[in-house]
Amino acid sequence: MLNRYIFNMEIIKTTNISRRYVMGEEIIQALKDVSISVNRGEYVAFMGPSGSGKSTLMNIVGCLDTPTSGQYILNNQDVSQMTENELATVRNKEIGFVFQTFNLLPRQSSLENVALPLIYAGYNKADRIEKAMLALKGVGLENRAGHKPNELSGGQRQRVAIARALVNDPSILLADEPTGNLDTKTSYEIMDLFDQLYSKGNTIVMVTHEDDIAQYAHRIVRLRDGLVETDKINPNVKQAKELMMNLKSQD
Repeated sequence: MLNRYIFNMEIIKTTNISRRYVMGEEIIQALKDVSISVNRGEYVAFMGPSGSGKSTLMNIVGCLDTPTSGQYILNNQDVSQMTENELATVRNKEIGFVFQTFNLLPRQSSLENVALPLIYAGYNKADRIEKAMLALKGVGLENRAGHKPNELSGGQRQRVAIARALVNDPSILLADEPTGNLDTKTSYEIMDLFDQLYSKGNTIVMVTHEDDIAQYAHRIVRLRDGLVETDKINPNVKQAKELMMNLKSQD
């Protein structure tokens, strides 16, 4: 069993971050003085209804946006005031993204899709192929390396997307509604894969509006109206493997 005490180190720390958007004459206060921290090796869900601020928080944590005020420290780097180019470099190195819609290039094979972040990271072709194949093997899809997205099931496409997110060995795996386009059985399979990644020490931040999905995480941060409403350890973590076994017994 992995000793999680060795991961007792902050990898995400926001201090009084706010985010305001100006739309015409209206000012939208998407986040209001949000202070949170996530330690290396945690599995956390950001949860809340539409308009709660969870997507804005995800964009800031993922270095897709910067706060209007406050400070964000990512893996000991202050990214609060970085330029677009600086943020792009940090994203490629530190964060692996998993999206609801997979975001795979349709004309590229699974291997080529997974290898894409390595091009921007400066790896040569041989190293890209080697690392991409290892990432595909890690999600059980090495035998689909030559297949294009339209030749894969929804669950397989999401596994390819997860392999792509992990290929650069990022500090954080950031998943935005990762089961939103999947059926129940496939959702269980993807959440079981997340459980396996967590057990290997990966830091996972999942964003969802569904309480049912949030229950897979070991800690749940609930947002409402741009504020952290609650931040609690989840005492009853759902186990995807058990749910998969129950589903099979009903067939």
